[in-house]
Amino acid sequence: MKKIRIGVIGCGSIAQHRHLPEYQMNPNVELAAVCDINQERALEIAEKYGVLSYTSYEELVNSGKVDAVSVCTPNYLHAPITIAALEAGLDVLCEKPMATSKEEAEAMIAAAEKNGRKLMIGHNQRFVPSHQKARQLIQSGEIGKIYSFRTAFGHGGPENWSVEGKEGWFFQKEKAFVGAMGDLGVHKADLIRYVLGEEVTEVGSFVETNAKDFTDVDDNAVCVLKTESGIIGTLAASWAYVSREDNSTIIYGEKAILRLEDDPINSLVVQYSNGEVVKYELGKIQSNESGGQNNTHVIEHFVHAILLDQEPAVTGEEGMKSLEVILAALHSNETKQIVQVR
Repeated sequence: MKKIRIGVIGCGSIAQHRHLPEYQMNPNVELAAVCDINQERALEIAEKYGVLSYTSYEELVNSGKVDAVSVCTPNYLHAPITIAALEAGLDVLCEKPMATSKEEAEAMIAAAEKNGRKLMIGHNQRFVPSHQKARQLIQSGEIGKIYSFRTAFGHGGPENWSVEGKEGWFFQKEKAFVGAMGDLGVHKADLIRYVLGEEVTEVGSFVETNAKDFTDVDDNAVCVLKTESGIIGTLAASWAYVSREDNSTIIYGEKAILRLEDDPINSLVVQYSNGEVVKYELGKIQSNESGGQNNTHVIEHFVHAILLDQEPAVTGEEGMKSLEVILAALHSNETKQIVQVR
């Protein structure tokens, strides 16, 4: 079988810890090229993987050397690079948040459709075994009616692991567009939609910059979400959890409480109303603390979709719906009102 020739655009931490090693592990992939505006970094990574090096994404997407690309750049470049790659006839895996506005997201989706190419968004929380199991339990009716939830994603901040530290794009509003809410909050918005199998319809939020004095992007956010069937819950995203990373979700149902990634050993604990407790050891969630070396399954799903000509596991439409929750949270914080998700 012919291997898929892959180019990775943006050679920062997410590319170095997740995309590049996972592509290298995949037997159906030929890593062909990398691209970064920092020429030194591009050359260093290209040498490490034995691939071509570019500093211009336009040059790479039009080179004829790749069949598909991963877009691992600062958030403000996701849409222009993705659209350029789709227009060049390439399939695209884009990091999250997929764009900085609904209009950009719609343009990306339209470009994929127009050119008959695949667009997948890197929402890896859908592939965590405990999250998949929780979704199954809820869908099967095992948990009964769902009443409420709380989900959190917090760590000490990207300065502790991104390649440029405090100088990095994560902390520059014009490049990042949004801070902890875009880095972590969008993951949890996507997770809640996925696990509950429902859309979020209303958002109220407080989005603050109160932990890091060197940035003007948000570093602490707490949101209240309501879904279409009336499930209410909270979502917290933070770069101010200075000790252990928190990536946990608790779902409160009629027949049981589900605790996801809340216990260090059992990735899912189900506490039934009759007192029975079922513990699942399903393997640890990927985290920055683990060095990111455990497989996120994002790459294999992307490659699988291309090989079998199937719809990607996380489509552009799905990425946009999760982005819209974040956009509504930002709007709620600005207006001090509950905001309907469009």
